[in-house]
Amino acid sequence: MTAENKSAAEQATTESKTTEKKSFLEEVFPNVESPEDEKPKKAPNNSSRLISTTLLVIMTICSVTALGLSIYNYLNPRSNTITLPGSGVDGNTATFVEGSISEVAAAVSPAVVSITTKTRTLGFFGQSQTSSAAGTGMIVSADGYIITNKHVIDGASNIEVIRDNGTTYDDINLVGTDPTNDVAYLKINNVSDLPTVTLGDSKTITVGQQVLTIGNALGVFQNTVADGIISGVGRSLTATDESYMNSETLSDMIQTTAAINAGNSGGPLINAAGQVIGINTATSSTGSNLGFAIPISAVKGMLNNIMKNNKAERAFLGASYISITSDAVKEYDLPVSAGAYIYAGNNSSAVVKDSPAAKASLKDKDIITKINGYEVGKAGTVSSLIGEYTVGDTVQLTILRDGKEQTLTATLAAYPTSRNNN
Repeated sequence: MTAENKSAAEQATTESKTTEKKSFLEEVFPNVESPEDEKPKKAPNNSSRLISTTLLVIMTICSVTALGLSIYNYLNPRSNTITLPGSGVDGNTATFVEGSISEVAAAVSPAVVSITTKTRTLGFFGQSQTSSAAGTGMIVSADGYIITNKHVIDGASNIEVIRDNGTTYDDINLVGTDPTNDVAYLKINNVSDLPTVTLGDSKTITVGQQVLTIGNALGVFQNTVADGIISGVGRSLTATDESYMNSETLSDMIQTTAAINAGNSGGPLINAAGQVIGINTATSSTGSNLGFAIPISAVKGMLNNIMKNNKAERAFLGASYISITSDAVKEYDLPVSAGAYIYAGNNSSAVVKDSPAAKASLKDKDIITKINGYEVGKAGTVSSLIGEYTVGDTVQLTILRDGKEQTLTATLAAYPTSRNNN
């Protein structure tokens, strides 16, 4: 090849490489022009410019939002955890979602305590014996008030309270017990800033609603968590202790499939919003997945009276009644399928003399259908509904008398401990 031909070939090769370079750049970066490109530039397309500008704005907004969320989460590390509503919010419509069971349990557990007791008894030969037992309770005020079952502390000569972090308290007072329910109120002395549970509304619970239990299972496994549903409401049963020597009739109980074992007594039944709707009390020795809890609304009045007035008094209406069921409708030929039939039988009056019920002009064979607008039977028994109020509160009783609806007003008095009615 001559020098002239060689020069021409090299020039062709150089042009070919330049073309390949342009093609590669144009393919990878179609909007980037080669500095060697001398072609006339096209005027930019207005629609393409608008789309590009819009995409740029959207990307900028997303970036700023992501940065803001990152900063917020860094400064607020608990911002992604469940927020428990206050006691004024009805959480019974809430449902558990993925991860929320553990979040609710973690939020409530610090206020759930183990209660251990020692009881002194006399042996067969007169010697002194000491027995130990364990149950559960829940802290309801930052200064140390606790709700538990009466049978957990019954006869105890010594009571200890143990928090989930291991802190133990032995300076405990028994403040009082409910004369109509298996409920006791304790006080840890000289404490402050304790974690507390949030009390919900048991009047609006529904069958099938999801719930949790937390308790000192078997007296060994502190703050054991179990989930289930409410499988029934308004249950009545006779409960006995482990020795079968003591028994108690319980009414208006919440039935649940969430596990309640020995040691869980006095612990909370919790809805999906983290609110306490019941006090775990009994389990069936013969049935499967049958546990029972006292409605929390039934203890609110006495609890408020204790914390505000330092008096262990329960509100009292003063009338015996029969909860209306299908059997009661047939037996007494009643015109309604729910409510409370004021009746005592044995030719005695069901209305206690000089009681709030008597002063409100309630009469035998009246039917109470509502208390302050809540339906008796659906929202709870008369006893449970009255239990939400304190001594001195005024309630409206909606009644049926001779087939006609009337409204009576009753001012509640303190419960006389010798009475067994409401």
